[in-house]
Amino acid sequence: MSKVIIIGGGAAGSIAAIFAARSGHDVVLLEKNEKIGKKLYITGKGRCNVTNSGSVDELFAAVVSNPKFLYSAFYGFTNWQVMEFFEKLGVALKTERGNRVFPVSDHSSDIIRALQREMERTGVQIRFHTKGKEVLTKDGRFDAVRLSDGGILHGDACIVATGGLSYPSTGSTGDGYRFAEATGHKVTETSPALVPMEVKEYYAKELQGLSLKNVTATVYDGKKKLFEEFGEMLFTHFGVSGPLVICASSIVGRALSKKELTLSINLKPALSKEQLDQRVLRDFAQNKNKKFKNAVEGLFPAKLRPVMMELCQIDPDRPVNDISREERLRFVELVQNFKMTLTKLRGYDEAVITRGGVYTKEVNPQTMESKRVRGLYFAGEVLDLDAMTGGFNLQIAWSTGYLAGISISDVE
Repeated sequence: MSKVIIIGGGAAGSIAAIFAARSGHDVVLLEKNEKIGKKLYITGKGRCNVTNSGSVDELFAAVVSNPKFLYSAFYGFTNWQVMEFFEKLGVALKTERGNRVFPVSDHSSDIIRALQREMERTGVQIRFHTKGKEVLTKDGRFDAVRLSDGGILHGDACIVATGGLSYPSTGSTGDGYRFAEATGHKVTETSPALVPMEVKEYYAKELQGLSLKNVTATVYDGKKKLFEEFGEMLFTHFGVSGPLVICASSIVGRALSKKELTLSINLKPALSKEQLDQRVLRDFAQNKNKKFKNAVEGLFPAKLRPVMMELCQIDPDRPVNDISREERLRFVELVQNFKMTLTKLRGYDEAVITRGGVYTKEVNPQTMESKRVRGLYFAGEVLDLDAMTGGFNLQIAWSTGYLAGISISDVE
């Protein structure tokens, strides 16, 4: 039996603790908060998108950074095994659009309670309000954790599962990166990921609160297309958010940190340019004595109309039979290419996850053990791993946490 110290009681730390304890080790979990799973509690808007029920190929396709590193993890503890694990702990699950898996109750607290009950059942000692300050090594292997109160906790192995920098109010304040660097590991550049983005245009504020469904969002760096997806988005007082934008941020974030990018929104992606022009012509024909603004009011939400009227440079009070073909085609182009200038990502306090982290080439992908320090393991968001929305990031946490937990070897 080894004494295993786990720093962080989130998804990765909790699952690691359970499987290390099930493997017969003496496990102590250090959690700086008053309860475990503070970030888990707010995931999926409080519903907890536990995993994604898609194929393993779909899991890998959704990983943005270092997918190959996760080969052993994803096959070692699959999404189906994650679902079975929670259902055996008494949490009924359901699958929704996009293969997203949630508790039937829609309460993330059910997932957290199940994890805590299983930790208690397997004998994991959870120490709340306990913050690790430093990971101590001796002769190239893990030795102890120095606590913020000055105490020293010796152990045979340590799993660092401290999360990243996103949602710092939940306790994710980058502790794991400091532990990694202090023990000789490289930490890749970090940035917010799965996060809203700011735009330059003044009219974003006028559109605040407007949600667009069934649109296509495309992000360009000059003429180079970086991202394109169909779905739903939202305008805010600072710019854009919603599922489409959140996903785009993970793909375009690095480019956006260096320069401004162009967001193009196709408000009518189901129609070709010719079909949309025919639709507008029909609207004109049916409203030939009406003002332009009234003839096209069915094309987009009321909140968007004033902005579109301004951008198309057609007097909204002009009769439709006075509008030229050139003006009409310019209007059609605007409807399918409504542009905004992306200026930057929002901060960590709005980011679902952190991009960057402990350099994966210095971690054994089959065990999550450091290649630099024996007995030191990393799991979850602290690693340089991130994925799209849809339960994929939690699957990374479960799979890497599981692998770390079962890979602790007894110390002679």
